[in-house]
Amino acid sequence: MDRDTVWGYVESQRLDLADLLEQLSVQEWRVPSLCPGWTVRDVAAHVISSPQARVLPTLAALARHRGDFNRMILAEGKRWGRAPVEDIVAQYRRYAGSRRHPVGTTYVEPLLDVLVHGQDIAVPLGRPRSMPPEAAAVAADQVWRRAFPFRARRRLHGLRLEATDTQWEAGGGPLVRGPMEAILLTLTGRDVALHRLTGDGAAQLARRYQVPR
Repeated sequence: MDRDTVWGYVESQRLDLADLLEQLSVQEWRVPSLCPGWTVRDVAAHVISSPQARVLPTLAALARHRGDFNRMILAEGKRWGRAPVEDIVAQYRRYAGSRRHPVGTTYVEPLLDVLVHGQDIAVPLGRPRSMPPEAAAVAADQVWRRAFPFRARRRLHGLRLEATDTQWEAGGGPLVRGPMEAILLTLTGRDVALHRLTGDGAAQLARRYQVPR
């Protein structure tokens, strides 16, 4: 998939997520997301902080957390999440078409963020939100290639993953197959879609996540 097409998906997904966020009640904004330590509001603010990130403030935040990237992201998400919810939604409209991304990342990371974090928001709220399989496949390629931060190849070593709704596969070993959305969530450490995966390797995968089947 070429760069322009990726950015087109980023824009459409940001606008779609803005539509969902506009519908949320005060209580729903406070619901714990699938990201430990973050509410729906924190995650929503984090996703749209990507096109607003600047090099020097990012490096300063990393220094404050002694180089601990995960601690920095958690704290910065909460900081961005203190904005009024109306402002967070407005940022999605304002930056939907922005092609900026944080230093050290590629143009694929904003796509990965809006796809996966969109589910981190929608799933706990019980609100349906589909993922375009072809876009999810591009994000999955990036997760599989890069060890940090998900370490997907190490965690899923010895299993062959295969999408049923688009052309995508990775790894080797007993087969795990299912929708691209479920595979991407699994690659990024979420266990909420394991029940949607089948194949000879599905039970082994569930054991790795300590989820009964």
